[in-house]
Amino acid sequence: MKHHLVFIFLIAFSLPLGAQHKETINLNGTWQFEQTKKAFPPEKFTRTIPVPGLIHMAEPKIGDYEKFFKRPEKTSLETTHSLYDIDYTPKYSWYRKKVVIPEAYKGKEAVLTLLKSKYVTQIVVNGHDFGTSMECYTPVEANITRALKYGQENEILIRVGDRTWLPSQAAGSTDKEKEHYLPGIWDDVFLSFSKKIRVNRLLLLPNLEEKEVTAKVRMRNFYPAQIGYGDKMEDSISLNIDIFEKKSGEQVTSKTIKGISKRDNLSVLKTTINMPRVNAWTPENPFLYEAKVEVVKDDTINDVYSDHFGMRDFTRKGKYFYLNGKKTFLRGSNITLHRFFEDPDCDELVWDREWVKKLLIDHPKKMHWNAMRICVGIVPDFWYDIADKHGIMFQNEWLYWQDHGWDRQIRKEYTDWVWTDGNHPSIVIWDAINENWNDYIGNQLIPDLMELDPTRIWDAGYMTAEQLKEGLDEMDEPHPYEGPRPWVDMEEFKKDPYPLGNLDYRNQTNIKSIESGAAQLVNEYGWIWLWRNGKPAKLTVDVYDYYLGENATPEERRKLQAYWLQLETEWLRSMRQHAGVLSFCYLTNNYGFTGDWFINDVAKLEPGPTMHWFQHAFAPAAVFINLTDERYTKFKSPHEPGSLLNFNLAGVNDRRKPVKGTTVIKMLNHNGETVKEKTVNVELPVDILKDIPVAVNLPDKPGGYLLVAEFTPENQSKPIISRRYIKVGESEEYLFYEIE
Repeated sequence: MKHHLVFIFLIAFSLPLGAQHKETINLNGTWQFEQTKKAFPPEKFTRTIPVPGLIHMAEPKIGDYEKFFKRPEKTSLETTHSLYDIDYTPKYSWYRKKVVIPEAYKGKEAVLTLLKSKYVTQIVVNGHDFGTSMECYTPVEANITRALKYGQENEILIRVGDRTWLPSQAAGSTDKEKEHYLPGIWDDVFLSFSKKIRVNRLLLLPNLEEKEVTAKVRMRNFYPAQIGYGDKMEDSISLNIDIFEKKSGEQVTSKTIKGISKRDNLSVLKTTINMPRVNAWTPENPFLYEAKVEVVKDDTINDVYSDHFGMRDFTRKGKYFYLNGKKTFLRGSNITLHRFFEDPDCDELVWDREWVKKLLIDHPKKMHWNAMRICVGIVPDFWYDIADKHGIMFQNEWLYWQDHGWDRQIRKEYTDWVWTDGNHPSIVIWDAINENWNDYIGNQLIPDLMELDPTRIWDAGYMTAEQLKEGLDEMDEPHPYEGPRPWVDMEEFKKDPYPLGNLDYRNQTNIKSIESGAAQLVNEYGWIWLWRNGKPAKLTVDVYDYYLGENATPEERRKLQAYWLQLETEWLRSMRQHAGVLSFCYLTNNYGFTGDWFINDVAKLEPGPTMHWFQHAFAPAAVFINLTDERYTKFKSPHEPGSLLNFNLAGVNDRRKPVKGTTVIKMLNHNGETVKEKTVNVELPVDILKDIPVAVNLPDKPGGYLLVAEFTPENQSKPIISRRYIKVGESEEYLFYEIE
């Protein structure tokens, strides 16, 4: 028994958790596990499971494992999946852990916290039922003090339901491109101890311009409510707030405030703290602070709670975003983690910190990304911690695509979402809805949440100024998908095909977004998805059949995808009315409706060709060729041999000062030999598009050629490459050189 006591006590002070109470026991690790068809506990537990995780990680494997994770041999075109079209038997999933609570915690309030658990979670401790929760993306908490036994073994039993049983009231949780919704306790679990008054939530809201931070402290008072006339209803307390530099530990400032805590209730105290010296948080310099809050009653410390934050301002002025007062263009992609959960290769990767850091930071930095959209469902808390520490910005989106939820419950969950995740400087945009409209969320709830957290932008899905009250349309999310799509008649598409590579092309989505006064964040584009084995995704069978034919090889499809996405990225970035460009999709289910750009084993995060070309298309300062592709598009006639090709180079510059450099323009034949070359000196102004007219004499010999523009900025050794395939003269077969 002594060994257990020592072990539990030690891990309380060596947690990988983010925000935490001083006295905390980490319950992550191996739990016992079992499933039942009825809502009664199993007679025995025959499996184990890691926490955090999902039910697919149980050992031995659950009975329906093979139904959840299929590896189809071929792709069939599908556009949607019904939530209730299930091929498995819904079951209750039971977690059990036995833990010894040290005698030192006796007399304190014990709160069990599951940071995220889905779907419908019930907590039972030593036979005492502490109720159920339908929250899937915000903490599930229970004061389990009355059930605990100290100095001896305690049984914690947690029951998790199936997605099909999620109550109608619950906020969101429907994605028509998901087939299986795997339940489970998917974020940290811990016990924390305090006296009667404790910090329930801490929200630290920076104001870099004014060099101050507003602290909102929500407290939970466990003293009983008034029973008899004259009994106390509230307590006088003090909050001591100390702020430190997180890395050095050096104290920056402190403040003490006094207030009232209502008994058996939640109370909020608010104060603004001046920061005598400030280091701004940016993706390039992700400087962090830590705030420690002591709750004091009658000269006795009731609780000590701490969390980190960053001093950064993220605002919108007109059509653009500003980070710390400087115009900032967002460049990046999307992560659909809840789709990745049903990937057969997901396994435990989502909770592997080294893998997540490589995914969130290492690869994106190489591609010049400074932002990503967490799409159709948020992520475990430590993902945000990694982004905070290493520097990347998030548009953080709730799993709300199809309409699901009652207004009151949506308010409850969204409000707690802001309270829970609001200290992460990496989160710069709250995204309430994906590709949908909801008047209550857009026009009633979001304004209230703006008051709770005025330091971020809110996105209301497809709601624009036409659907939102005056002043609420801060940003829009146009999704300019191009190419053959399942609901577009192929014959109609052939009449007006997408001119891939033509940077001057505009469709109705472009025109509408350009005319809007709100910031325009293109956070989805690229209807050309592949699975990691090079097969088309469920939504893109027609695309590859049209451009390459049914018998194309994986290598041919990957080359088209990389080229297509390079040119589409150039097209969207050259429209300087956009506040940001986020491609779709960086991580998703490998056998789903869409796809990502990794190849082979996703555990190794091996980039495919598309990600290599993103390094050029997303370069902050770049020069793009403005010409329609002539290799894959089917409506361009070949150029006359020896004729003069006139076109523009489009210069873009996201940096905050002009960039000078040289652009070498080359024409390569199918053997990779340079047959034409010229050099142009360029200077790219800040923000605006610069058109650079160029004329090149085409070769006399018919065939396929690769036109390349290599832009090398001053003080940079490697060029930024733009490319277009060109056809010259009539030829039975056009061969093209491929830059590897």
